[in-house]
Amino acid sequence: MLDTEKKIVKVASHVDIFLKNYLKKRTENTQLFNALKYGLFSGGKKFRSYLIVTSGKLFNLNYKQLIAIGAAVECMHSYSLIHDDLPSMDDDDFRRGKKSTHKVFGEATAILAGNSLLTLAFEILSSNNININAKSKINLINALASSAGHSGIAGGQYLDLKFEKMRVNKNLIIDMQNKKTGELISFCTESAAIIANKNSHRKFLKRIGLDIGLLFQITDDLLDLYGDKNKTGKPTRRDKQKGKATVIKSLGVNKTIEFCYELLDNITDKLENKYGSRANSLVDSVNFLLRRDH
Repeated sequence: MLDTEKKIVKVASHVDIFLKNYLKKRTENTQLFNALKYGLFSGGKKFRSYLIVTSGKLFNLNYKQLIAIGAAVECMHSYSLIHDDLPSMDDDDFRRGKKSTHKVFGEATAILAGNSLLTLAFEILSSNNININAKSKINLINALASSAGHSGIAGGQYLDLKFEKMRVNKNLIIDMQNKKTGELISFCTESAAIIANKNSHRKFLKRIGLDIGLLFQITDDLLDLYGDKNKTGKPTRRDKQKGKATVIKSLGVNKTIEFCYELLDNITDKLENKYGSRANSLVDSVNFLLRRDH
């Protein structure tokens, strides 16, 4: 296992511990609560949480608070995956090597579990686990809310479905992927500036996050095309079967790979020029995207 991957696994384990402890106070034993936990603790790299931690190193932020924010983001991300797999959306039966939530608990319960995880994200952000001033907390909540709605995850999913089997140009595809994937990842980088009260850094780190999100999505699409389903945990080549609008479809494989390296160089240069060695961990996390196999 690569050193970066070991660090990602460590952060993921700390986020899982936080979430399990947070949910211990709940006494429910319903199918809805079981579906919520099934979707939340379904594995996954928790790369978004790792981005929060490495972005926090830019300003030497408290690790435990970053883990709490990571936990909120993972709730948000899990909600989006549960809904993404539904028959009315991407209609996927497997996620991370297991049956999708709706295949185990039914569609109605899966929808409600996703909704519950969405609200749990804001419950965590507004809790005492994140000890920052009221204005910063409001900014944090507002930024996460923006990443989830019509200009974020929901809007991106709408366009993803709309563009199926359509001829779509690269700019429209990038706009769709920025919404569906990039906005939540940009929250992960921007959140460091919010917590540190470095408002002059917010726009820069949000833009960096959007570029990281685009790189993440394109490498994900490349894994769908060439990856091993035993490693990705879900059937591959689904994008082509469904006629999904992707950068690969627009540019072709070779030019898409070139575009990935251009994105990587651009992100790296900007971070190193602005933050120097403080950006080393964040830069390494971005480089990891081109090395991953799942």
